[in-house]
Amino acid sequence: MTPLITDLTHPLVSGMQIYPGDPEVRVTPAASLDDDGVVVHRLHLGTHSGTHLDAPSHSIAGGDTVERIALGRLFAPLHLVDVTALARPRQRIELGEVAAQLDAIEAGAIVVFRTDWSERFGQPDYLDHPFLDPAIAKRLLEVGVSAVGVDTLSPDQTDASAASAGLPFHEAFLGEGGVIIENLVGLAAVDTTRRPWLSALPLPFAGLDGSPVRAVAVHLS
Repeated sequence: MTPLITDLTHPLVSGMQIYPGDPEVRVTPAASLDDDGVVVHRLHLGTHSGTHLDAPSHSIAGGDTVERIALGRLFAPLHLVDVTALARPRQRIELGEVAAQLDAIEAGAIVVFRTDWSERFGQPDYLDHPFLDPAIAKRLLEVGVSAVGVDTLSPDQTDASAASAGLPFHEAFLGEGGVIIENLVGLAAVDTTRRPWLSALPLPFAGLDGSPVRAVAVHLS
């Protein structure tokens, strides 16, 4: 049977929504067929643009950079946690509210939290997303999970007005060598009955803190 592949990635386009304060995404022509015989574009973007991966070095001094993350950690069984019923503006999602869905997680799986907040991507209230209590990060680490994904701007609360944002989930998870995948989209299309795997491979940026990824769910049965 040919695997069903479901794209979970926001297209990278000029002017797309970014984390407050991050570099703007700009895509501009650098060469054309008429003038140069080939088409080339110039990219200007941050390492955390669109659907992307946070390496530990994003918020942890001395943490691993992108190229040091084993790719096997980023192509693994997808364990989907449905928190759509809890997804309210700036709502903290507590461990007790999802504990039952964290049972029987396969060590090495990528755990993804579905809020469907991605439907608001590009709108001002996308920044008002729900967020995860850091106790969830600790529970995931305890059961052998080192990669987690969200369909929001961050697993932590986003406060565009704060001078310095607190990132307790990042600190807990990246601090133990975990990686975080942010800005996933289309999680409603993931069929959990078909043993999905998630592939979220970054570009091998040497010494850098993150990278856009092409995130896809691969349904194996």
